Amino acid sequence: MTTININSTLTLTGPTAGFPREMWGADPLPPRAARIKQRLVENERQIDVERARFATESYRATEGQPMVIRRAKMLLHLVRRMAITIHPDEVIVGNRSLLPRMGVIAPEGAVDWIDKELDILSTRPQDRFNITPAQIRELREEIFPYWRGQTLEDTVAGRVPDDVRVAVAGKAFSLNQTDHAQGHILPDVETWLRLGIGGLRDKVLTARRQPAVQSETQQHYYDASLLVLDAAAGFITRYADLAGEQAETAPDPARRAELRRISQICRHLSAHPARNFHEALQAVWFLFVLLQIESNASSFSPGRFDQYMLPYLQRDLDSGALSLAEAQELLEYLWLKFNEIVLLRSSKSARYFAGFPIGFNLIVGGQLADGADATNLLSYMCLRAQSRIGLTQPNLSIRLHRRSPDDFLEAAAFVISQGSGMPQVFNDEVIIPGQLARGIAPDDARNYAVVGCVELSTPGKALGWSDASMFNLTRVLELTLFGGRDPHSGEQIGLSTPPLAEMQSFAELEAAYDAQLAHFVELMVKGCNVVDAIHAEIYPSPFLSLVVDDCLERGLDVTAGGARYNFSGVQGVQIANVADSLAAVKQAVFDEHWLPAGDLLAALRANFASAEVLRQRLINRAPKYGNDDDRVDRHAKKWGDRYSALVEQYPTIRGGVYQPGFYTVSAHVPMGANVGATPDGRFAGTPLADGGLSPTAGRDRRGATAALNSVSKLNLKLASNGTLLNMKFLPLFFAGEAALKKFVLLLRGFCHLHIPHVQFNVVSAETLRRAQANPEQYRSLVVRVAGYSAYFTELDRELQDEIIRRTEFTDV
Repeated sequence: MTTININSTLTLTGPTAGFPREMWGADPLPPRAARIKQRLVENERQIDVERARFATESYRATEGQPMVIRRAKMLLHLVRRMAITIHPDEVIVGNRSLLPRMGVIAPEGAVDWIDKELDILSTRPQDRFNITPAQIRELREEIFPYWRGQTLEDTVAGRVPDDVRVAVAGKAFSLNQTDHAQGHILPDVETWLRLGIGGLRDKVLTARRQPAVQSETQQHYYDASLLVLDAAAGFITRYADLAGEQAETAPDPARRAELRRISQICRHLSAHPARNFHEALQAVWFLFVLLQIESNASSFSPGRFDQYMLPYLQRDLDSGALSLAEAQELLEYLWLKFNEIVLLRSSKSARYFAGFPIGFNLIVGGQLADGADATNLLSYMCLRAQSRIGLTQPNLSIRLHRRSPDDFLEAAAFVISQGSGMPQVFNDEVIIPGQLARGIAPDDARNYAVVGCVELSTPGKALGWSDASMFNLTRVLELTLFGGRDPHSGEQIGLSTPPLAEMQSFAELEAAYDAQLAHFVELMVKGCNVVDAIHAEIYPSPFLSLVVDDCLERGLDVTAGGARYNFSGVQGVQIANVADSLAAVKQAVFDEHWLPAGDLLAALRANFASAEVLRQRLINRAPKYGNDDDRVDRHAKKWGDRYSALVEQYPTIRGGVYQPGFYTVSAHVPMGANVGATPDGRFAGTPLADGGLSPTAGRDRRGATAALNSVSKLNLKLASNGTLLNMKFLPLFFAGEAALKKFVLLLRGFCHLHIPHVQFNVVSAETLRRAQANPEQYRSLVVRVAGYSAYFTELDRELQDEIIRRTEFTDV
């Protein structure tokens, strides 16, 4: 067992021992990292037009060629023409735009909504970007005209069947990924590091020589693969050249030497695999930059970073090439780079994904293939990086199981207590069995990681299409109460079933709700399949396909089913409002008979106007989910499990199955805007419960443990696409020596209850209100939204208010 020096006063024994408490991350960042962080926080977001310009040039030049070839040549043209730079202080280099946090336009995805919003991008309520008059003129006069009628958005709009269109317009569910590439995937980072560009090129050439490779489609795929490898090599070489040029003119000798080293690293990586920790960090970043340049999508996630990066770290530490402090500093430079990329979304989409979530989900801990604990030195270093930097990316997660070491959980608890909303926690004890039940091989199931927010997937082997749709369980219940009609327009959106006023029993209501759910789930799948097929047709991703297993072997793009596992994930929103509403109807209308059904429907139509006493009775007299009360929790379990069963019966067009999940991102706000008043006492248009499995804000009154108990009653092994549970603790909870150990006990209880996910905000409502009043003083305040963290002052007022209203726990 070796002893590694951290600094002159601290040592760490063994490669898997945890950091001492002094190294958990309360100390300040080094000056260079602090300067980079400050620039990122103060950065004014701008629109980037380069990608749109050069993509248009490429598509014009390749008309008539196979789409996979056109996409590959587009990437090659982009990386040759786009402006690049190396900013002062940078050690890890590269970006998909000239400046950090630029809004990049990919016109092959959509132009219509962008055109409509160009003049309000800098003033719209959510996710603002600055844009110049010259950029607007170029887009409208030179770029957008070429794309009209042939974008992804246009194609989807022209092919969605009428019955699906009615359901989407009626707000029963959304269809996602209709204006940009899919993303939402875990690339095979380990293979990228191990083989490098040259090794991948050899793999392509070997695959195309196989006897099974006969079709023209396969040949085009392999041609495209070689083109995108040329693009990757050329892109990295440009940074080698630039670093060399900057080294010639840098006035500081230390910076000159540093730039020469950067140039050497980039030159090597342009053809060869990484040899050490620094090269591996740089190679990881180049991979994700290239994925972003190709697809301009969210949630390309690094996955199990502490597992595939450990060999590079350990070799450098053992040889003395790096000290642990130097390795930590390099890691934190990569951590900062993850904050340079954001996604430009429409105003509508930005309400569903507010605060620029880009989804670089990086997860540590968990288990090895043989079931042993996987926690290692790098697991702790990642926790330390998040504690010291505290920004919104990467989206740090930990995997927990019953044998997870206490010191790892205590270190994670410390980082959670710092208030960035990270790490979020995933539970192996329920997730691995759920993955096995979906047909994932045992080694792959134990190797699961997380995509984007909370979506579960297999690194380098799966296209999970994990954000295919959001299904509004509460809206469908509202339609059920009114016989399938919208209560205000009278439009028949769902099946024609009896309205509540004509029902004689609660069983009739449940039967009608079941029928409506089945009807809308079928339509949702029908619509998702249309979108899925269009992506394969016009949005292939040849570079991404290089780092997804079986694509090369099959000669098939990942969008067309080339991956080993091919799922589609659809989210149910929001089970808490459904459970609370059904419990209220059962008690008030059918069991205790103190509320006639017609009176309830009238009150809902009127948004409880002149019926505040009734609303308060519904809130305070009927049981509420989140309090460990079986009278209401049974409804959450029944309908959560039923939604899951309905979803999982459908196959995907890529040869997999649909997976249910329960999470909202920030969609509980706009999806609530589409639902009238509900029997749980909620006003029309107000947000639904947050998260996905979280209780309605303020209704969980019996403490954190009771809330966890309620959630645990659902069969969440079925929700294999991912779930989300938000909890909010006041900072005073973490005061005192025993606080972290008490929090670890809560995490152990969460693990025992077989809940897949939990995340924590540690901030007071008072602090958030001060930030609302004085946003300039709180620009770096990070909060947990729903599966991701965001700068609080970059959220619109409605979402800020919803976060403030969430229940605050002071004890477990």
